Amino acid sequence: MENLLLNKDELPHFDKITSKDFKPALEGLISSYKACIKDVLQEKEIHWEKTLQILDEEYAPLDFAWNVINHLNSVQNTEDVRKAYEEVLPLMTDFGTEISQNNDLYKLYVKLSKAGSYDFYSIAQKKSIANSIRDFTLAGVGLPKDRKDRLKQINQKISSLSNQFEKNILDSTIAFKYHTEDNNIVENLPPHTIDFAKEKAKEMGKKGYVFTLDAPCYIAIMSYAKDRKIREEFYKAYISRASEIANKGKFDNSSNISEILALRQEKSEILGFSNYAELSLARKMASNNEEVMTFLQDLLDKSKPQADKEKAELEKFAKAEDNIDALEPWDAAYYSTLFQKKNFDFSEEVLRPYFPEDRVLQGLFNLAEKVFNITISEVKDVSVWHETVKLFEVKDENGKLRGKFYTDLYARDFKRSGAWMADLRSRMSYSNGSIMHPIAFLEGNFAPPTGGKPALLSHNEVNTLFHEFGHTMQHVLTIINYPSVSGIAGVPWDAVELPSQFMENYCWEWDVLEDLSGHFETGKKLPRAEFDKLIEVKNYNSAMAMVRQLEFAMFDFRIHAREGSDADSSVTEILADVRSKAAVMAPKDYNYFENSFSHIFAGGYAAGYYSYKWAEVLSADAFSKFEEEGVFDKRAGMKFRETVLEQGGAKDAMDIFVDFRGREPQIDALLRHNGIEG
Repeated sequence: MENLLLNKDELPHFDKITSKDFKPALEGLISSYKACIKDVLQEKEIHWEKTLQILDEEYAPLDFAWNVINHLNSVQNTEDVRKAYEEVLPLMTDFGTEISQNNDLYKLYVKLSKAGSYDFYSIAQKKSIANSIRDFTLAGVGLPKDRKDRLKQINQKISSLSNQFEKNILDSTIAFKYHTEDNNIVENLPPHTIDFAKEKAKEMGKKGYVFTLDAPCYIAIMSYAKDRKIREEFYKAYISRASEIANKGKFDNSSNISEILALRQEKSEILGFSNYAELSLARKMASNNEEVMTFLQDLLDKSKPQADKEKAELEKFAKAEDNIDALEPWDAAYYSTLFQKKNFDFSEEVLRPYFPEDRVLQGLFNLAEKVFNITISEVKDVSVWHETVKLFEVKDENGKLRGKFYTDLYARDFKRSGAWMADLRSRMSYSNGSIMHPIAFLEGNFAPPTGGKPALLSHNEVNTLFHEFGHTMQHVLTIINYPSVSGIAGVPWDAVELPSQFMENYCWEWDVLEDLSGHFETGKKLPRAEFDKLIEVKNYNSAMAMVRQLEFAMFDFRIHAREGSDADSSVTEILADVRSKAAVMAPKDYNYFENSFSHIFAGGYAAGYYSYKWAEVLSADAFSKFEEEGVFDKRAGMKFRETVLEQGGAKDAMDIFVDFRGREPQIDALLRHNGIEG
């Protein structure tokens, strides 16, 4: 039977690919790629077309198959997919380590950088070669065999532990179900949440309602549930996921955290770095640990006084409303929502009926057409992994195909939480002149259609969609033909959030929201009065949100830097110290936030969570150009497309920003956009 992971069609046959295809496909593709490396290393002509071009073309099918497998593990994490993924994960980890430590291949890149033809290479080609030489060095290519072997073991173990970390979060989240037949408990909850809970109960053969810890449900409970004890119960369940006190410790991530950090530190020392933060920064815009911590501390110093005032005002309001003794973590979202309702006559839920998912998508596409001069249209009759998935193609002003992307926007069991963008294919030119167009996955976890109603998004979820769309555009609109630096590839981690956070700014523009709104029953546009309220509350408690993110970033960086007094401190002690400086509310003893911090223990943000704020400085300053010249200014839009979106990782990130903005970034716009006095 044909293995459809080896199919050469442009798009995967998701409806026919099975978990049994994973291992044989990867084994065959890895073998072919290794054979190709041997042939290339014997080539006497040292220039791009005879070496790297051949390797890129041979690697593309392997990259495609692995991206499909990774994707299915994230969106369809059933038992068979999980087992098959765990079986091939060591295979791919070993392969990656072996290639990155191949000394002969490293020497080939060095020869290319010194060859006479090098002067004639494009900036993107030179960047690709320079990045590869750097990455070989950071992988330990020059180390003695015993240290290479140890690095291989470390990489293998970290990969396994990170996968287990994410599994534990997913299993711990799925394990929590709150069943009730009490109608008083659902009082004040949004209709879509009640409909979801009813349908969940039916699925489980129960009467009444079943609530989960999936994001749409959890956020609704925390924001609208009047019963304080219910909010506390959900908060405790959520913040203690994958800990020793949840599910009798069955999915506890504590040991995974300790092992991952110890292995990262050992890896760093083997490679000649004092700590993992230094190793991480070798591929980022920030130059050293001190620069990152100074950046974060500067933002904290500017934000914390206002955050404390916001918390005090919220607590005063809560006491006046319900005579509570003190504001607790499970109270913040509820009383913030209530405050906005009473003082601004504003509620996110009032806006939700105006944002049906299909209308929002079309409005987003209209915006992209207006600003970036592109068109986006749906591709019908394609194979997908779930019936709600759609595929779209992107064309430029000349009608030329630039790429495609899938959307998978709803929460469901066996799907990773959160929202993200991932790549399926990267742009590449073949030696025959044809182009492999980029393809991306745009993933969300919004509440699905229920009760005969379409999926209705909150404004915050619209913001999330715009964010992931920004990532998607950087990947799909690239004009760079070398996979290692096209699209999102090769973009420094602390610059990769620039296009995503840039797009978020449009969610606060009247012309944009008016266009993408349409009441799901009447078709009427969002009333201007509701938009004015939205703007009025835009920066309500924004400093509290800012310091919360700074708390995450400082914790992440300090546990990976281990400098000064942190060298002898535990993860718990470091987190406690960070919170003593940044948090506006004291955490509870059962707060195991770190046990579900997948960004740094199962994702790519280790010693890099600061990137969100770093890139937010870039994105706010970039959007300020549109504020100066017009938010729909096509010249500014095309400039942004031609620099940030089309160049991706093909040039130095700061050079690209300066190409667009005409100068280096300034922090003023970020503070202004957040209503924080600098």
